[in-house]
Amino acid sequence: MNKTLFAIALSAFMLIGFTSMAQHKKNHKAQAVSQAGHVWVKLGTRIVDYKLDRDVIHVGAKEGSFTKLKIEVRGGAINMHKMVVTYMNGTKETIALKHRFNKASGSRVIDIRGGKRLIKHITMFYDTKNLARSKAVVHVLGRR
Repeated sequence: MNKTLFAIALSAFMLIGFTSMAQHKKNHKAQAVSQAGHVWVKLGTRIVDYKLDRDVIHVGAKEGSFTKLKIEVRGGAINMHKMVVTYMNGTKETIALKHRFNKASGSRVIDIRGGKRLIKHITMFYDTKNLARSKAVVHVLGRR
């Protein structure tokens, strides 16, 4: 009888533990921790076209407020000209990047003006002329 109770209790404990771990992974799947221990949250991803273009990543207040941004590019190369961050209060911040991203590169850490801010959306301006045969995937990350 004791072995049966122990087996049931152990099974229940393991089930609760696995369920809790799965929920934790689901809630934090868009977060990446840097080597310095800072948490970066993926705000959005866009696959870019072969031309001069702009893309908008909608963030919103539910994501929380951020103090820093960075860009990661995978799969292809792009020339990023600038990005415009529109905050929830309607103000905009233009960030000149003027950077050529290779197929596996990232931007510098970009400080958001005014400290911790709620971001409404981020508009990126770029071109891909004569840079790559494969489309680039652009990830925008934010740090709280």
